Amino acid sequence: MAALPGPDLPPGPPPAPAATPAGAATRRPITGAVHSWDLSTGVDGPGTRFVTFLAGCPLDCLYCHNPDTRRTGNGKRTSADEVVAEASKYTAFIRAAGGGATVSGGEPLLQPVFSGELFHRFKHELGLHTALDTSGYLGPRATGSLLADVDLVLLDIKSWDRDLYRRLTGRPLEPTLDFARRLADLGKDVWVRFVLVPGLTDPADNVEGVAAFAASLGNVSRVDVLPFHKLGAAKWTALGREFTLAGTPSPTPEQVEAARTRFTAHGLHAV
Repeated sequence: MAALPGPDLPPGPPPAPAATPAGAATRRPITGAVHSWDLSTGVDGPGTRFVTFLAGCPLDCLYCHNPDTRRTGNGKRTSADEVVAEASKYTAFIRAAGGGATVSGGEPLLQPVFSGELFHRFKHELGLHTALDTSGYLGPRATGSLLADVDLVLLDIKSWDRDLYRRLTGRPLEPTLDFARRLADLGKDVWVRFVLVPGLTDPADNVEGVAAFAASLGNVSRVDVLPFHKLGAAKWTALGREFTLAGTPSPTPEQVEAARTRFTAHGLHAV
């Protein structure tokens, strides 16, 4: 299993570029720890998406609905060829539905070379719109060549309050903000994702902080306000871990709408 950065250490320098850079005539075999893949609509980027869920994540979010993806050891060693071959079965349908391919997790940037290979091949071989679903914590590992093959970044900003962010994730917030600013400098299209958890992330000043920051970037085309849910609680139990938010309710429709209103007040498109 890959070692994870310590809680207060920087994410580290960028890795080597993708195994098959643009224009390469031959391919070098490359594998990654893949948890699963699936087709989804509307939640992992525009249209119907082929979503590859990689195993391994440096965060330990209290409300994670896929805690079984946290460890790379929970994934199956899979070649990029296998993933691309599976995605190719659905390309005609995906294009007709205005979709693409998303690499999610876990955290894709924990396996940046493998992720970069997938993005390159999804985009240049299959002709699909590409999306990276990330917390941004390992942003320095996203090389320029990787980001060049990414059309959209789904960026999770889990809290504006620094102490709360560390409580929620076990990590500091600043690397995520730095990555967001880098994406803005590149003019990369970003959808911000914000999970609304009653009693944790819902205070008005916390939502306001995320909204003001997102609006300041100039490249955020959408904000997804995601209601907290407990659909993954059984997975925590199966892993022998306590789900500490078991008693936390889902937000009411009114609470969700109030959060969306704070984002729209800053000129953002919130859904």
